Amino acid sequence: MSSSRTLMVPDGLAGERVDVGVSRMLGLSRTRAADLVADGLVLVDGRAPARSTRLEPGAMVHVELPDEKPAVQVRPQIADGMSLVHQDEDIVVVDKPVGVAAHPSAGWSGPTVLGHLAAAGVSIRTTGDPERQGIVSRLDVGTSGLMVVARTERAYTTLKDAFRAREVGKVYHAVCQGTPDQPEGTIEAPIGRSPHHDYKFAVRRDGKHSVTHYETLEALHGATLLSVRLETGRTHQIRVHMAALHHPLVGDPLYGADPTLAERVGLIRQWLHAMQLSFVHPATGDVVTYSSQYPADLQQALDRLREG
Repeated sequence: MSSSRTLMVPDGLAGERVDVGVSRMLGLSRTRAADLVADGLVLVDGRAPARSTRLEPGAMVHVELPDEKPAVQVRPQIADGMSLVHQDEDIVVVDKPVGVAAHPSAGWSGPTVLGHLAAAGVSIRTTGDPERQGIVSRLDVGTSGLMVVARTERAYTTLKDAFRAREVGKVYHAVCQGTPDQPEGTIEAPIGRSPHHDYKFAVRRDGKHSVTHYETLEALHGATLLSVRLETGRTHQIRVHMAALHHPLVGDPLYGADPTLAERVGLIRQWLHAMQLSFVHPATGDVVTYSSQYPADLQQALDRLREG
């Protein structure tokens, strides 16, 4: 459910960015207004603008306002296997294990990154929905690896902008079934929700622009170890794009992988790990890079694939 508002831009907001104008006209936070623009819920004279679009007096702004969902509480709980790779006053970088969600949500009762940070005494002081404070990007519950969480409003705004502008370096390692026709390449195909299952995504003509770059690291028995760099950050992007190449990730039957292969190598989730994260530190302005190692279950599966 949602409500909508249509407003005329007053002279006093002429020349302002569209997210600033929406924020002021509707009394929303700047972050909330920017999210509405990014989600395509704002039209200016019938067209979806960029956040940096400047408003002209007399322009008609139409805004769709999704109904607010009841807040889900962050429950302090230490997540087994979670490690803090880096922590300072502005950010914290975690190495997330499999089975941990980024933040609380309806229907999820397991551990979360935010719950772990709360239990560890790491404070988050940003605006936004209470159950998602500081979250600037997410990893799936079934994907392990590096995540950065903002601790201050300055860091939150800066990192959100960096992720949206594709200025964050994200490198994953993945093992796909079989051998791609090209040892390296770029997959550029729009992704949207599957027309058949709400919990799945698919390549769709009307989906969001999505770009994945991959290169082969090692040929295995019946599989290939890849280094994958994301240019965009859609939900399930690597899993969907590799499945579209007919090389789904090992251990990912949701997207067409062979369950018997996963069983043979001892996997109960997709072989996918966020290995490296690079970005400009929101306080110092320095480029920082953080790296991770394969967790035990992925290393074991990789060793078995090497052995054949």
